[in-house]
Amino acid sequence: MEHSGWKTSMLKPYVIFLLMLLSNQPMNATISNYPCNFPAIFNFGDSNSDTGGLAAAFGQAPPPNGETFFHRPVGRYSDGRLVIDFIAQSLGLHYLSAYLDALGSNFTQGANFATGGSTIRPQNTTRHQSGLSPISLNVQSYQFNDFYVRTQIIRKVDGVFKELVPKPEAFSHGLYTFDIGQNDLTGGLLLNLSINQVKASIPDILGQFKTVVKDVHDKGGRYFWIHNAGPIGCLPYILEHLPTKPEEMDETGCANPFNELARFFNRKLKDLVDQLRKELREAAITYVDIYRARYALISQASKHGFEHPLRACCGYGGKYNYNIHVGCGGRVSDNGKELLVGSCKDPSVKIIWDGIHYTEAANKWVFNHVVNGSYSDPSIPLQMACHRK
Repeated sequence: MEHSGWKTSMLKPYVIFLLMLLSNQPMNATISNYPCNFPAIFNFGDSNSDTGGLAAAFGQAPPPNGETFFHRPVGRYSDGRLVIDFIAQSLGLHYLSAYLDALGSNFTQGANFATGGSTIRPQNTTRHQSGLSPISLNVQSYQFNDFYVRTQIIRKVDGVFKELVPKPEAFSHGLYTFDIGQNDLTGGLLLNLSINQVKASIPDILGQFKTVVKDVHDKGGRYFWIHNAGPIGCLPYILEHLPTKPEEMDETGCANPFNELARFFNRKLKDLVDQLRKELREAAITYVDIYRARYALISQASKHGFEHPLRACCGYGGKYNYNIHVGCGGRVSDNGKELLVGSCKDPSVKIIWDGIHYTEAANKWVFNHVVNGSYSDPSIPLQMACHRK
């Protein structure tokens, strides 16, 4: 009996070890199905995701911007919320404060480094000349690095500011979203570069994008949600600025050459994401086909309850209700009377807000169709974007 008891006691560790091995696979499968519970979002981008950066630096977007949801201008170039707002809301986080906004900002759940007009590659023109922002992606990266360092210092010092910055673990467990690149394409076109010249610049543009993603990874970022470029050939400001031959228009009325340029950029971006996955083995990187989602909405507008998909809601005159000389919220003289360029009667059935940006209704539709992963690679929902597939 004594000998048998000794054997039993010797076997116990091995039995436990075998049980652990047997339970390991189903345990991992269970963990991989858990939602990520991101504590914060750190966003980099242009006006499609700017929640107040450009407004803080260069002046507030005028009324009627913000009228639908916020009922006042709040730094967004839309009548209401942007896709990044719906992302934050769906994760149970508050709307992101702009890094550049010194007034009333709360960074406990992340920060937004995006500014309207931003490009990936720094520009050699002023904002007045081109409409592009000097706060390119590399500048946003510098801002993030400063934010990363200073928040750690602030948290070590007692005081009210400690309660307004993220906890250290937010940087390693947070979601890093990128929505930038559109202005690198349209900016080049509007500076009279040919489509082939813009295409030739894309490898350098994406090289700089890669540098920033790797720098974020070096700071501990592991979870990336990357939007591609939208269908620029469907935007009134491109259709007005760069007239296209009738035979180059598609059935929806979008300009094929410019949309093809966006698709070319997106293919190269997708290749880069695949490369980053090989180099950053610990990262979970989701590539989100915003182009396909937006074009699906524009090309099938009536099916989804929208009307006049290429006409701006807030604009003035012309085929697209867009005037290159006066924007949404501006003033125009009409028969001796000064008129405010205001909103259409019902923004909820419009896709394009001001000729460049989208309405809240369109942003919400796009978000609802990408959040479940159906437009993503890998096909993984936003709530699960911390898991590598």
